[in-house]
Amino acid sequence: MSLYAAEEFTAEEELILRRYVTNLDLPVFALVNLPEVVKGALFARYSRSPKSLRRLFLDEFVGDLDMAGDASIDATVGLKRAEDLYDRVFLEYGDDSVAQLGGVHLACEQASNLLTKVLEWGRLMAYLEQSTRYIAYDNRLSNGRYRYYRDPAVLESHLGARYVGDLDRLFDTYAELLPLMQAWFTERYPKDPADSDFVYRQSIKAKAFDSLRGILPAAATSNVGIYGTGQAYEALLLRMRAHPLPEARAYAELMLTELRKVIPSFLKRVDLPDRGGAWSAYLEKNHSVMDDLADALFAHEAPEPRPMVTLLDYDPDAEDKLVASMLYAHTALPEDQVLRRVKQLSTEEKRSVMLAYAGERTNRRHRPARGLERTAYRFDVLSDYGAFRDLQRHRMLTIEWQDLGCRHGYVLPEAVEEAGLYERFDEAMQRSADLHDALAPVFPAQAGYAVALAYRVRYVMQMNAREAMHMLELRTGPQGHPEYRRVCQEMHRLIADQAGHKVVAELMHFVDHGTYDLERLESERKAEARRTAQ
Repeated sequence: MSLYAAEEFTAEEELILRRYVTNLDLPVFALVNLPEVVKGALFARYSRSPKSLRRLFLDEFVGDLDMAGDASIDATVGLKRAEDLYDRVFLEYGDDSVAQLGGVHLACEQASNLLTKVLEWGRLMAYLEQSTRYIAYDNRLSNGRYRYYRDPAVLESHLGARYVGDLDRLFDTYAELLPLMQAWFTERYPKDPADSDFVYRQSIKAKAFDSLRGILPAAATSNVGIYGTGQAYEALLLRMRAHPLPEARAYAELMLTELRKVIPSFLKRVDLPDRGGAWSAYLEKNHSVMDDLADALFAHEAPEPRPMVTLLDYDPDAEDKLVASMLYAHTALPEDQVLRRVKQLSTEEKRSVMLAYAGERTNRRHRPARGLERTAYRFDVLSDYGAFRDLQRHRMLTIEWQDLGCRHGYVLPEAVEEAGLYERFDEAMQRSADLHDALAPVFPAQAGYAVALAYRVRYVMQMNAREAMHMLELRTGPQGHPEYRRVCQEMHRLIADQAGHKVVAELMHFVDHGTYDLERLESERKAEARRTAQ
């Protein structure tokens, strides 16, 4: 049985696709010969559609394109002309920075939720991931299988049949409970006569998806659209080739094959033994050494009780330093001299400077300049894996996470309990934990596939105040998932109350501490209004 489900296309569809994608049957492929705005729009639509990118392109984009000039192109055979051109440029200038100037849109499909976190680790890339909040996982792929990753080594072992049976049952439970939760939400939140049937249905479905996504295992597959430079892809592939997860190492080879059809010269070093090979070996050895060291130091220690969010580190003098940083570029003075003068100001004078620097923010996208980057906060977070998936995508901060397991328990959505479905949910969690515990001694790297997204994972996040403003305002919006909204609301409270940075917290005035019934309702209303206005 093939590891990945291949799509079927008509002869006419294949003829069209060959002009714009680098292969027709693998889960990884590059987009070529398309306007940048089309590639961007495809990825944006990708995140909220259950379709593959090729199918989405055929169904929703082809009709609006002028393809007459592309009829003789076959992108699936590679781009020899590009290779010759890049070779000349690369050899002439011989500088790594040249590899920052060529970029690729790459579709990465049927990737497990463990793998997507590996793909999205780098800061200097752009990602859009298929969302469990907008897409039902109750249907099967063309090969009749549910959408989860089947690790070859696991399937070939004595645990293979159990792995498939238990994960199938988790998906069965999700599929069985989905209509029940939709019916319960429909009864709980009657339709407003002012809303269209479409807006109401979308909001109810999103609420049901939110409440049940915790049943899905981390093996559940997703589609990720990536845009990055040659240099960023090189760094990503070197990390993936050193990763303990076999799926990551195998997927790196698929990516390298497709990327070499588009930017071959930028990736020549990846698998050279004395270059990329040595670099990946270095990363792999360091990871292994640190695993052994941590095990020797902490193997017999149990986690102490902690709240969902702990503020670990902050600067007591942060607001003085922020004021000095905000004023610095507007003077001709050394920063320490500016800081001395700032310390002589009254509390209200400092506040006035900070409010003036932030200006009149009429929406959360109006963010102050880099003066806010002068101070940072470090948080330890224990949330469900579903919330972590969303917060992990914030790349302008530092995030490190621990291995996914079941030791920290799981988050039970209030709606599931109120709907009387707690026992079914708990049964799924127990099935997930039992499978994880069976896999862990034999397949430690793959055991995380069995863990349901409702289980908690511990991670640390460090961000400067400017990035905190962006993340906390975005992730507490009314349409956000309740779990990550709680994480970000607590971060905001800790900045104000524990750190005592009242003015910093005040600047983040688009942080929303409210609670909402149908989180997506207002967003769907606005989307419909935009469609109607077109």
